[in-house]
Amino acid sequence: MKALEDGIYDLEYRIRGADGRYRWFKTRGTPIRDDRGTITKWFGTCTDIDDQKRAEEALKENDRRKDEFLAMLAHELRNPLAAISSAVQVAKRSASKEPQEWSQKVVENQLRHLSRLIDDLLDVSRITRGKIRLRKEKVNVIPVLEHALEAVKPLVEERRHELSASFDHAMWVEADPTRIEQIAVNLLTNAAKYTPNGGEIRLTARREGGEIALVVKDNGVGIPPEKLPRMFELFAQGDHSLARSEGGLGIGLTIVKDLVELHGGTVAAASGGVGAGCEFVVRLPAIAPPASRPDVTRPPRESNGRRARILLVDDNIDTARGMGRLLNLLGHDVRTAHDGPSALEAAREYRPEYVLLDIGLPGMDGYEVARRLRADEWCKDVVLVAISGYGQEEDRRRSKQAGIDHHLVKPIDHEALVMLLSRVQ
Repeated sequence: MKALEDGIYDLEYRIRGADGRYRWFKTRGTPIRDDRGTITKWFGTCTDIDDQKRAEEALKENDRRKDEFLAMLAHELRNPLAAISSAVQVAKRSASKEPQEWSQKVVENQLRHLSRLIDDLLDVSRITRGKIRLRKEKVNVIPVLEHALEAVKPLVEERRHELSASFDHAMWVEADPTRIEQIAVNLLTNAAKYTPNGGEIRLTARREGGEIALVVKDNGVGIPPEKLPRMFELFAQGDHSLARSEGGLGIGLTIVKDLVELHGGTVAAASGGVGAGCEFVVRLPAIAPPASRPDVTRPPRESNGRRARILLVDDNIDTARGMGRLLNLLGHDVRTAHDGPSALEAAREYRPEYVLLDIGLPGMDGYEVARRLRADEWCKDVVLVAISGYGQEEDRRRSKQAGIDHHLVKPIDHEALVMLLSRVQ
Protein backbone atom coordinates (compact mmCIF):
# COMPACT_ATOMS: atom_id res chain seq x y z
CA MET A 1 0.00 0.00 0.00
CA LYS A 2 1.28 3.47 -0.81
CA ALA A 3 0.00 6.98 -0.09
CA LEU A 4 -0.85 9.23 -3.02
CA GLU A 5 -2.03 12.84 -3.17
CA ASP A 6 -4.73 13.81 -0.67
CA GLY A 7 -4.19 10.64 1.34
CA ILE A 8 -5.59 8.29 -1.30
CA TYR A 9 -4.29 4.75 -1.02
CA ASP A 10 -3.66 2.37 -3.91
CA LEU A 11 -2.76 -1.30 -3.62
CA GLU A 12 -2.28 -4.14 -6.15
CA TYR A 13 -2.03 -7.67 -4.75
CA ARG A 14 -2.69 -11.30 -5.51
CA ILE A 15 -5.12 -13.62 -3.72
CA ARG A 16 -5.22 -17.38 -4.11
CA GLY A 17 -8.70 -18.71 -4.78
CA ALA A 18 -10.27 -22.02 -3.81
CA ASP A 19 -8.96 -23.54 -7.04
CA GLY A 20 -5.39 -22.71 -5.99
CA ARG A 21 -4.97 -20.11 -8.74
CA TYR A 22 -3.78 -16.62 -7.89
CA ARG A 23 -5.65 -13.59 -9.25
CA TRP A 24 -4.66 -9.95 -9.26
CA PHE A 25 -6.84 -7.32 -7.52
CA LYS A 26 -6.59 -3.57 -7.18
CA THR A 27 -7.89 -1.74 -4.07
CA ARG A 28 -8.20 2.03 -3.91
CA GLY A 29 -9.25 3.94 -0.78
CA THR A 30 -10.30 7.61 -0.51
CA PRO A 31 -10.71 9.24 2.94
CA ILE A 32 -13.84 11.17 3.82
CA ARG A 33 -13.02 14.11 6.13
CA ASP A 34 -15.14 16.39 8.34
CA ASP A 35 -14.89 20.19 8.49
CA ARG A 36 -11.80 19.99 10.69
CA GLY A 37 -10.02 17.66 8.24
CA THR A 38 -10.37 14.60 10.41
CA ILE A 39 -10.94 11.30 8.59
CA THR A 40 -14.37 10.03 9.59
CA LYS A 41 -14.78 7.23 7.07
CA TRP A 42 -13.29 5.70 3.95
CA PHE A 43 -14.72 5.15 0.48
CA GLY A 44 -13.02 2.45 -1.58
CA THR A 45 -13.22 -0.03 -4.45
CA CYS A 46 -11.80 -3.49 -5.03
CA THR A 47 -11.40 -4.45 -8.70
CA ASP A 48 -10.40 -7.76 -10.30
CA ILE A 49 -7.53 -6.76 -12.65
CA ASP A 50 -6.22 -10.24 -13.35
CA ASP A 51 -6.95 -10.13 -17.10
CA GLN A 52 -5.35 -6.69 -17.37
CA LYS A 53 -2.20 -7.78 -15.54
CA ARG A 54 -1.84 -10.90 -17.63
CA ALA A 55 -2.30 -8.84 -20.81
CA GLU A 56 0.40 -6.42 -19.62
CA GLU A 57 2.78 -9.31 -18.92
CA ALA A 58 2.04 -10.79 -22.34
CA LEU A 59 2.83 -7.44 -23.99
CA LYS A 60 6.10 -7.19 -22.06
CA GLU A 61 7.02 -10.73 -23.13
CA ASN A 62 6.12 -9.96 -26.75
CA ASP A 63 8.25 -6.81 -26.64
CA ARG A 64 11.16 -8.77 -25.20
CA ARG A 65 10.88 -11.46 -27.87
CA LYS A 66 10.50 -8.81 -30.59
CA ASP A 67 13.71 -7.08 -29.42
CA GLU A 68 15.52 -10.42 -29.40
CA PHE A 69 14.20 -11.19 -32.87
CA LEU A 70 15.37 -7.84 -34.27
CA ALA A 71 18.81 -8.39 -32.76
CA MET A 72 18.95 -11.86 -34.31
CA LEU A 73 17.75 -10.51 -37.67
CA ALA A 74 20.55 -7.94 -37.67
CA HIS A 75 23.00 -10.74 -36.86
CA GLU A 76 21.65 -13.03 -39.58
CA LEU A 77 21.89 -10.24 -42.16
CA ARG A 78 25.33 -9.01 -41.17
CA ASN A 79 26.97 -12.44 -41.18
CA PRO A 80 26.40 -13.23 -44.88
CA LEU A 81 27.10 -9.61 -45.83
CA ALA A 82 30.42 -9.80 -43.98
CA ALA A 83 31.29 -13.05 -45.78
CA ILE A 84 30.38 -11.53 -49.15
CA SER A 85 32.44 -8.42 -48.38
CA SER A 86 35.50 -10.51 -47.53
CA ALA A 87 35.06 -12.66 -50.64
CA VAL A 88 34.83 -9.58 -52.86
CA GLN A 89 38.04 -8.16 -51.37
CA VAL A 90 39.83 -11.48 -51.93
CA ALA A 91 38.65 -11.54 -55.56
CA LYS A 92 39.82 -7.94 -56.10
CA ARG A 93 43.28 -8.60 -54.69
CA SER A 94 44.01 -11.92 -56.36
CA ALA A 95 44.24 -12.86 -60.02
CA SER A 96 44.89 -16.59 -59.49
CA LYS A 97 42.19 -19.17 -60.15
CA GLU A 98 41.79 -20.77 -56.71
CA PRO A 99 41.00 -17.57 -54.71
CA GLN A 100 38.65 -16.44 -57.46
CA GLU A 101 36.75 -19.74 -57.37
CA TRP A 102 36.63 -19.65 -53.58
CA SER A 103 35.25 -16.11 -53.61
CA GLN A 104 32.62 -17.05 -56.16
CA LYS A 105 31.48 -20.02 -54.09
CA VAL A 106 31.25 -17.90 -50.93
CA VAL A 107 29.12 -15.27 -52.65
CA GLU A 108 26.81 -17.88 -54.17
CA ASN A 109 26.34 -19.68 -50.83
CA GLN A 110 25.65 -16.48 -48.91
CA LEU A 111 23.21 -15.22 -51.53
CA ARG A 112 21.28 -18.47 -51.19
CA HIS A 113 21.26 -17.97 -47.43
CA LEU A 114 19.93 -14.41 -47.75
CA SER A 115 17.28 -15.53 -50.23
CA ARG A 116 16.06 -18.27 -47.87
CA LEU A 117 16.02 -15.78 -45.00
CA ILE A 118 13.83 -13.37 -46.96
CA ASP A 119 11.56 -16.20 -48.11
CA ASP A 120 11.10 -17.36 -44.50
CA LEU A 121 10.22 -13.86 -43.33
CA LEU A 122 7.65 -13.49 -46.11
CA ASP A 123 6.24 -16.95 -45.43
CA VAL A 124 5.70 -16.10 -41.76
CA SER A 125 3.75 -13.03 -42.84
CA ARG A 126 1.70 -15.02 -45.34
CA ILE A 127 0.96 -17.78 -42.86
CA THR A 128 -0.14 -15.42 -40.08
CA ARG A 129 -2.49 -13.70 -42.56
CA GLY A 130 -3.76 -16.95 -44.05
CA LYS A 131 -2.30 -16.13 -47.47
CA ILE A 132 -0.39 -19.37 -48.09
CA ARG A 133 -1.80 -21.28 -51.06
CA LEU A 134 -0.75 -24.86 -51.61
CA ARG A 135 -0.39 -26.20 -55.15
CA LYS A 136 -1.10 -29.82 -54.37
CA GLU A 137 -0.40 -32.74 -56.64
CA LYS A 138 0.41 -36.42 -56.27
CA VAL A 139 4.05 -36.40 -55.21
CA ASN A 140 6.67 -39.07 -54.63
CA VAL A 141 8.49 -37.65 -51.62
CA ILE A 142 11.87 -39.28 -52.37
CA PRO A 143 12.96 -36.96 -55.23
CA VAL A 144 11.71 -34.00 -53.19
CA LEU A 145 13.85 -35.04 -50.22
CA GLU A 146 16.85 -35.59 -52.50
CA HIS A 147 16.49 -31.98 -53.69
CA ALA A 148 16.38 -30.86 -50.05
CA LEU A 149 19.61 -32.72 -49.33
CA GLU A 150 21.29 -30.93 -52.23
CA ALA A 151 20.02 -27.57 -50.98
CA VAL A 152 21.63 -27.95 -47.54
CA LYS A 153 24.83 -29.53 -48.85
CA PRO A 154 26.90 -26.28 -48.71
CA LEU A 155 26.03 -25.67 -45.04
CA VAL A 156 26.67 -29.31 -44.14
CA GLU A 157 30.05 -29.30 -45.89
CA GLU A 158 31.00 -25.99 -44.28
CA ARG A 159 30.44 -27.50 -40.84
CA ARG A 160 31.97 -30.86 -41.78
CA HIS A 161 28.88 -32.79 -40.74
CA GLU A 162 28.21 -36.37 -41.77
CA LEU A 163 24.81 -36.33 -43.49
CA SER A 164 23.15 -39.63 -44.34
CA ALA A 165 19.76 -40.54 -45.74
CA SER A 166 17.62 -43.67 -45.81
CA PHE A 167 14.38 -43.99 -47.80
CA ASP A 168 11.89 -46.78 -48.33
CA HIS A 169 10.54 -47.45 -51.80
CA ALA A 170 8.51 -44.74 -53.53
CA MET A 171 6.12 -43.01 -51.10
CA TRP A 172 3.30 -40.83 -52.32
CA VAL A 173 1.46 -37.91 -50.76
CA GLU A 174 -1.04 -35.30 -51.94
CA ALA A 175 1.09 -32.22 -51.40
CA ASP A 176 2.78 -29.10 -52.71
CA PRO A 177 6.27 -30.40 -53.60
CA THR A 178 7.90 -26.99 -53.13
CA ARG A 179 6.53 -26.75 -49.59
CA ILE A 180 7.50 -30.33 -48.72
CA GLU A 181 11.05 -29.55 -49.81
CA GLN A 182 10.94 -26.38 -47.71
CA ILE A 183 9.87 -28.42 -44.66
CA ALA A 184 12.80 -30.80 -45.13
CA VAL A 185 15.30 -28.00 -45.81
CA ASN A 186 14.24 -26.09 -42.69
CA LEU A 187 14.57 -29.16 -40.47
CA LEU A 188 17.95 -30.12 -41.95
CA THR A 189 19.21 -26.54 -41.67
CA ASN A 190 18.06 -26.42 -38.05
CA ALA A 191 19.92 -29.66 -37.33
CA ALA A 192 23.09 -28.39 -39.04
CA LYS A 193 23.08 -25.11 -37.11
CA TYR A 194 22.48 -26.70 -33.72
CA THR A 195 25.01 -29.51 -34.19
CA PRO A 196 28.67 -28.77 -33.42
CA ASN A 197 31.11 -29.09 -36.32
CA GLY A 198 31.75 -32.67 -37.32
CA GLY A 199 28.38 -33.91 -36.06
CA GLU A 200 25.99 -36.46 -37.53
CA ILE A 201 22.63 -35.75 -39.16
CA ARG A 202 20.31 -38.39 -40.54
CA LEU A 203 17.21 -38.04 -42.72
CA THR A 204 14.88 -41.00 -43.03
CA ALA A 205 11.51 -41.49 -44.69
CA ARG A 206 9.33 -44.53 -44.18
CA ARG A 207 5.76 -45.72 -44.55
CA GLU A 208 3.96 -46.26 -41.24
CA GLY A 209 0.43 -47.50 -41.77
CA GLY A 210 -1.53 -44.75 -43.48
CA GLU A 211 1.18 -42.15 -42.98
CA ILE A 212 4.57 -41.16 -44.33
CA ALA A 213 7.06 -40.40 -41.53
CA LEU A 214 9.91 -38.00 -42.32
CA VAL A 215 12.52 -38.01 -39.56
CA VAL A 216 15.49 -35.67 -39.07
CA LYS A 217 17.80 -36.73 -36.25
CA ASP A 218 21.07 -35.21 -35.06
CA ASN A 219 23.60 -35.60 -32.24
CA GLY A 220 23.75 -31.87 -31.55
CA VAL A 221 23.21 -29.63 -28.55
CA GLY A 222 19.78 -31.02 -27.71
CA ILE A 223 16.77 -29.27 -26.20
CA PRO A 224 16.12 -28.78 -22.47
CA PRO A 225 12.84 -30.47 -21.44
CA GLU A 226 11.24 -27.20 -20.36
CA LYS A 227 11.82 -25.68 -23.84
CA LEU A 228 10.39 -28.54 -25.89
CA PRO A 229 6.77 -27.34 -25.72
CA ARG A 230 7.78 -23.94 -27.22
CA MET A 231 10.03 -25.15 -30.04
CA PHE A 232 7.47 -24.39 -32.75
CA GLU A 233 6.40 -20.99 -31.42
CA LEU A 234 7.25 -17.92 -33.48
CA PHE A 235 10.69 -16.47 -32.66
CA ALA A 236 11.38 -19.16 -30.03
CA GLN A 237 14.92 -20.58 -29.90
CA GLY A 238 16.66 -23.11 -27.75
CA ASP A 239 19.29 -20.65 -26.51
CA HIS A 240 19.56 -16.89 -27.07
CA SER A 241 23.08 -16.56 -25.71
CA LEU A 242 25.83 -15.09 -27.83
CA ALA A 243 27.48 -18.49 -27.97
CA ARG A 244 24.44 -19.86 -29.79
CA SER A 245 23.59 -16.67 -31.66
CA GLU A 246 24.00 -18.36 -35.02
CA GLY A 247 20.97 -20.50 -34.34
CA GLY A 248 18.83 -18.39 -36.65
CA LEU A 249 15.74 -16.26 -36.35
CA GLY A 250 13.53 -18.80 -34.64
CA ILE A 251 11.00 -18.81 -37.49
CA GLY A 252 12.03 -21.91 -39.42
CA LEU A 253 10.33 -24.39 -37.11
CA THR A 254 7.19 -22.26 -36.97
CA ILE A 255 6.99 -22.40 -40.76
CA VAL A 256 7.52 -26.18 -40.63
CA LYS A 257 4.65 -26.66 -38.19
CA ASP A 258 2.24 -24.46 -40.14
CA LEU A 259 3.09 -26.01 -43.52
CA VAL A 260 2.79 -29.53 -42.14
CA GLU A 261 -0.61 -28.76 -40.63
CA LEU A 262 -1.78 -27.18 -43.90
CA HIS A 263 -1.04 -30.58 -45.46
CA GLY A 264 -3.12 -32.36 -42.81
CA GLY A 265 -0.06 -33.68 -41.00
CA THR A 266 1.68 -33.34 -37.66
CA VAL A 267 5.21 -32.56 -36.46
CA ALA A 268 6.78 -33.36 -33.11
CA ALA A 269 10.15 -32.69 -31.47
CA ALA A 270 11.97 -34.97 -29.05
CA SER A 271 15.27 -34.72 -27.22
CA GLY A 272 17.05 -36.46 -24.38
CA GLY A 273 18.09 -33.06 -23.02
CA VAL A 274 21.12 -30.81 -23.31
CA GLY A 275 23.88 -32.49 -25.34
CA ALA A 276 21.67 -35.44 -26.31
CA GLY A 277 20.69 -34.36 -29.82
CA CYS A 278 17.23 -33.84 -31.31
CA GLU A 279 14.72 -35.71 -33.40
CA PHE A 280 11.94 -34.10 -35.45
CA VAL A 281 9.23 -36.31 -36.91
CA VAL A 282 6.84 -35.11 -39.61
CA ARG A 283 3.84 -37.29 -40.41
CA LEU A 284 1.84 -36.78 -43.60
CA PRO A 285 -1.19 -38.70 -44.90
CA ALA A 286 -0.06 -41.29 -47.45
CA ILE A 287 -1.89 -41.97 -50.71
CA ALA A 288 -1.79 -44.81 -53.21
CA PRO A 289 0.64 -44.43 -56.11
CA PRO A 290 -0.96 -42.97 -59.26
CA ALA A 291 -1.82 -45.48 -61.98
CA SER A 292 0.24 -43.46 -64.43
CA ARG A 293 1.98 -40.15 -64.22
CA PRO A 294 3.14 -37.63 -66.79
CA ASP A 295 6.82 -37.27 -67.62
CA VAL A 296 7.67 -34.15 -65.60
CA THR A 297 11.40 -34.43 -66.26
CA ARG A 298 11.21 -33.74 -70.01
CA PRO A 299 13.68 -30.89 -70.70
CA PRO A 300 12.60 -27.85 -72.66
CA ARG A 301 13.58 -27.57 -76.28
CA GLU A 302 16.80 -25.65 -76.67
CA SER A 303 17.84 -23.12 -79.23
CA ASN A 304 21.34 -24.51 -79.82
CA GLY A 305 23.02 -21.30 -78.72
CA ARG A 306 20.78 -18.92 -80.69
CA ARG A 307 21.62 -15.27 -80.06
CA ALA A 308 18.52 -13.55 -78.64
CA ARG A 309 17.61 -9.86 -78.62
CA ILE A 310 16.93 -8.86 -75.00
CA LEU A 311 15.74 -5.58 -73.54
CA LEU A 312 16.69 -5.27 -69.86
CA VAL A 313 14.74 -2.72 -67.83
CA ASP A 314 15.88 -1.88 -64.28
CA ASP A 315 16.26 1.44 -62.46
CA ASN A 316 19.21 0.12 -60.46
CA ILE A 317 22.22 0.89 -62.64
CA ASP A 318 24.51 -1.72 -61.05
CA THR A 319 21.87 -4.44 -61.34
CA ALA A 320 21.23 -3.61 -64.98
CA ARG A 321 24.93 -3.53 -65.85
CA GLY A 322 25.65 -6.78 -64.02
CA MET A 323 22.76 -8.62 -65.65
CA GLY A 324 23.65 -7.12 -69.04
CA ARG A 325 27.23 -8.36 -68.79
CA LEU A 326 26.07 -11.84 -67.84
CA LEU A 327 23.69 -12.00 -70.80
CA ASN A 328 26.44 -10.75 -73.11
CA LEU A 329 28.72 -13.51 -71.84
CA LEU A 330 25.98 -15.99 -72.70
CA GLY A 331 26.04 -14.69 -76.27
CA HIS A 332 22.90 -12.54 -76.28
CA ASP A 333 22.44 -9.04 -77.67
CA VAL A 334 21.31 -6.76 -74.84
CA ARG A 335 20.01 -3.22 -74.55
CA THR A 336 19.10 -1.54 -71.28
CA ALA A 337 16.63 1.06 -70.07
CA HIS A 338 16.14 2.49 -66.59
CA ASP A 339 12.57 3.78 -66.55
CA GLY A 340 9.20 3.09 -68.16
CA PRO A 341 9.09 5.71 -70.94
CA SER A 342 12.63 4.94 -72.14
CA ALA A 343 11.82 1.22 -72.02
CA LEU A 344 8.81 1.70 -74.31
CA GLU A 345 10.87 3.82 -76.70
CA ALA A 346 13.73 1.30 -76.77
CA ALA A 347 11.33 -1.60 -77.29
CA ARG A 348 9.65 0.00 -80.32
CA GLU A 349 13.03 0.78 -81.90
CA TYR A 350 14.86 -2.43 -80.97
CA ARG A 351 11.99 -4.98 -81.26
CA PRO A 352 13.39 -7.42 -78.65
CA GLU A 353 12.43 -11.07 -78.39
CA TYR A 354 12.61 -10.93 -74.58
CA VAL A 355 11.98 -8.09 -72.14
CA LEU A 356 13.39 -8.57 -68.64
CA LEU A 357 11.35 -6.09 -66.67
CA ASP A 358 11.77 -4.73 -63.15
CA ILE A 359 8.41 -4.01 -61.48
CA GLY A 360 9.40 -1.24 -59.06
CA LEU A 361 10.28 1.38 -61.66
CA PRO A 362 9.98 5.11 -60.90
CA GLY A 363 6.95 6.92 -62.31
CA MET A 364 5.57 4.16 -64.54
CA ASP A 365 5.81 0.75 -62.87
CA GLY A 366 6.59 -2.49 -64.66
CA TYR A 367 2.97 -3.59 -64.79
CA GLU A 368 2.03 -0.48 -66.79
CA VAL A 369 5.04 -0.93 -69.07
CA ALA A 370 3.92 -4.51 -69.75
CA ARG A 371 0.33 -3.44 -70.50
CA ARG A 372 1.49 -0.78 -72.96
CA LEU A 373 3.86 -3.20 -74.67
CA ARG A 374 1.11 -5.78 -75.06
CA ALA A 375 -1.12 -3.11 -76.62
CA ASP A 376 1.28 -2.92 -79.60
CA GLU A 377 0.61 -5.56 -82.28
CA TRP A 378 4.31 -6.31 -82.81
CA CYS A 379 4.70 -7.23 -79.10
CA LYS A 380 2.10 -10.00 -79.02
CA ASP A 381 4.72 -12.76 -79.17
CA VAL A 382 7.48 -11.08 -77.14
CA VAL A 383 8.34 -12.97 -73.93
CA LEU A 384 7.91 -10.64 -70.95
CA VAL A 385 9.75 -11.69 -67.79
CA ALA A 386 9.26 -9.84 -64.52
CA ILE A 387 12.49 -9.68 -62.48
CA SER A 388 11.46 -8.12 -59.22
CA GLY A 389 11.92 -7.96 -55.47
CA TYR A 390 8.15 -8.36 -55.21
CA GLY A 391 7.27 -12.05 -55.16
CA GLN A 392 4.05 -12.61 -53.25
CA GLU A 393 0.91 -14.21 -54.72
CA GLU A 394 -0.68 -10.83 -55.37
CA ASP A 395 2.41 -9.64 -57.25
CA ARG A 396 2.39 -12.73 -59.46
CA ARG A 397 -1.33 -12.32 -60.09
CA ARG A 398 -0.82 -8.71 -61.18
CA SER A 399 2.03 -9.79 -63.45
CA LYS A 400 -0.23 -12.28 -65.18
CA GLN A 401 -3.01 -9.70 -65.56
CA ALA A 402 -0.54 -7.25 -67.14
CA GLY A 403 0.48 -9.83 -69.75
CA ILE A 404 3.78 -10.90 -68.21
CA ASP A 405 4.73 -14.49 -69.06
CA HIS A 406 7.14 -15.30 -66.21
CA HIS A 407 7.82 -13.83 -62.76
CA LEU A 408 11.30 -14.27 -61.25
CA VAL A 409 12.15 -12.96 -57.79
CA LYS A 410 15.41 -11.17 -56.96
CA PRO A 411 18.04 -12.37 -56.40
CA ILE A 412 17.06 -14.53 -59.33
CA ASP A 413 18.09 -18.11 -60.00
CA HIS A 414 20.39 -17.50 -62.97
CA GLU A 415 20.19 -21.13 -64.08
CA ALA A 416 16.40 -20.78 -64.30
CA LEU A 417 16.83 -17.61 -66.38
CA VAL A 418 19.32 -19.33 -68.70
CA MET A 419 16.88 -22.21 -69.23
CA LEU A 420 14.05 -19.77 -69.87
CA LEU A 421 16.05 -17.88 -72.48
CA SER A 422 17.13 -21.12 -74.17
CA ARG A 423 13.57 -22.11 -75.07
CA VAL A 424 12.57 -21.83 -78.69
CA GLN A 425 9.86 -19.24 -79.21
